[in-house]
Amino acid sequence: MKLLLGAALAAVTALPAAAQSWDMPTPYGDSVFHTANIIEFAEDIRGATEGALDITVHSAGSLFPHAEIKNAVRSGQVPIGEFLLSRLSNEDAAFGLDSQPFVATSYEQARALWDAQMPVITELLAEQGLRPLYAVPWPAQGLYTNGEVTAASDLEGLRFRAYNAQLEEFAGLAGAAPVQVEAPDIPQAFATGQVEAMMTSPSTGVSSSAWDFVTHYGQVDAWLPKNIVVVNERAFLRLDEAAQKAILEAAARAEARGWQLSMEETSSKTEELAANGITVYAPSEQLVADLQGFGAQMLETWNASASDEAKQILETFNQ
Repeated sequence: MKLLLGAALAAVTALPAAAQSWDMPTPYGDSVFHTANIIEFAEDIRGATEGALDITVHSAGSLFPHAEIKNAVRSGQVPIGEFLLSRLSNEDAAFGLDSQPFVATSYEQARALWDAQMPVITELLAEQGLRPLYAVPWPAQGLYTNGEVTAASDLEGLRFRAYNAQLEEFAGLAGAAPVQVEAPDIPQAFATGQVEAMMTSPSTGVSSSAWDFVTHYGQVDAWLPKNIVVVNERAFLRLDEAAQKAILEAAARAEARGWQLSMEETSSKTEELAANGITVYAPSEQLVADLQGFGAQMLETWNASASDEAKQILETFNQ
């Protein structure tokens, strides 16, 4: 009996620690490069931990709506999630600087802005028990309409899709009516007349089959908003050191890969829009001047309410 008991105890202690399963909500569908990048991120972690940490990705807002993902991670309902960083701009202006029109309009500028933002964003999220893991920009935002827009006045009276506070303000300055619509709901919103125009990336234009409801895409390159992946700090610290290391290393690879994917999408998805019948055009001088004027007004508004830390981001970036 002693021999049998000893053998049984030895077998139990030889068993590996129980695997942990994490659920990860994301706002965008599987065809979007951000989601594909996250799926690879999860696979990297699964492989590095030999299955000890298994992350299931729930895409297209299927687990939590976009607006609820950050708080779901903060409250511990899920340990990890992705959302658009500028959705938090009502909490602090630092979160929305990448969605201010014509502040950063190229990948080089977007990277410099993220380098300036990251320390402040990290501190702000830490106060809420969140740890940022990585951030990846969308391609520069362009204008989707029926017919070419030659001046901002052409947007007056249109129902304009908005995905954050900055776009709501932008639409208001253009005399359009902002309507909050998440990316998976874009086709339905256009089909029902809920929206008539939008500002978004060529990636979202392709994933929503924009050629089914608009005819023109203006390459105004207004801003490059970022998605961010965050983890609940308590959940992260409950992991052993090997799992923590696996997450951080996978996050670093995901950020580098994501930026490269975004740059590649800028040209490939614009070409796909054109191949499906959308007229891709360079904006007129008048339209550029009008939109840059809106950007200047919005930056004045931003400066009036921004925290000292947020203003320091802009100062560092401008240097």
